[in-house]
Amino acid sequence: MKKSSLILSILMLICIGVSLAQVAKSGYRIANKICLEGDGGWDYLTIDDATSRLYISHGTIVQILDVNEKKVVGTIPDTKGVHGIALAKDINKGFISNGRDTSVTVFDLKTLQFITKVKVTGNNPDAILYDPFSHKVFTFNGRSSNSTVIDANSNKVIGTIELPGKPEFSVTDAEGKVYVNIEDKSLVCLISPMTLKIEKTWSVAPGEEPSGLAIDIKDHRLFVVCGNKLMIVLDADNGTVVSKLDIGDRVDGVAFDPILKRIYSSNGEGTMTVVQQENKDSYKVTENFPTQKGARTITLNPKTHRIYLSTAEFGPAPAATTENPRPRPSAKANTFMIIEIEPM
Repeated sequence: MKKSSLILSILMLICIGVSLAQVAKSGYRIANKICLEGDGGWDYLTIDDATSRLYISHGTIVQILDVNEKKVVGTIPDTKGVHGIALAKDINKGFISNGRDTSVTVFDLKTLQFITKVKVTGNNPDAILYDPFSHKVFTFNGRSSNSTVIDANSNKVIGTIELPGKPEFSVTDAEGKVYVNIEDKSLVCLISPMTLKIEKTWSVAPGEEPSGLAIDIKDHRLFVVCGNKLMIVLDADNGTVVSKLDIGDRVDGVAFDPILKRIYSSNGEGTMTVVQQENKDSYKVTENFPTQKGARTITLNPKTHRIYLSTAEFGPAPAATTENPRPRPSAKANTFMIIEIEPM
């Protein structure tokens, strides 16, 4: 064998070895890609681990997928500009935020039948949260920088909370504290669900433009994912920055697995950043798992540890114009899907 050929062969073997090592390093795999009918945009996902039903915002409807059977078992129509789905399992109700008609759809969790629609007191209700401690539903209204509060039992609006900026995602500790990201001010607000007042406001610096938010109730930690490719870990009691970690680009969502002690950042660039919690004050990135472009929202089943993302296939981006200097590619028709990821 010629010397040059020998060198080439050795280099190829090294490349193959590196590639295999990278594959072997991953602790995850894509178990399924489940295609769903219909076009239109998408936003939040919510799973009911008791029934294995995945609630999927999609255009002007919410599709309900049985994740065991891999089939749609119901559809909730007329949810114009749907954003989020909150589940009040203790009272058998679901609540859907409809951004385009500034309303909340209330439905029966068992039958999936429509109950009523509630007009909110703000503009473009986006994230929505059910707090089991107070039995209240909070919509976070992106264009009016406020939160509408609904009594979950009566379906009546009972208050409005003014916020210091544009709200994004929210979480509850189920013990009297509600937290919400303020995207345009790079803040997190702590709200009392009983007094309906902001009790504390904290900066997430060096994080900027926070979107997704998750909580470790046991260890009192908040996980804030930000537009400048950082995950900020905050002490949920005093707002101190505990840790900062590098994540992927175009993040929108984050999920926490309380059993595996892992935090997952869903990045629209087509990756999922996996962070391991070593203890409540120590965290490390273990990998950036490849998903699919546009897969930016996330939910997790804490019983099975399976992770769900929504996305579609995309065509090329149109040419830039003065009016639209950063055009986004459009999703291809009939390519909307749920990506199911499982740990190995």
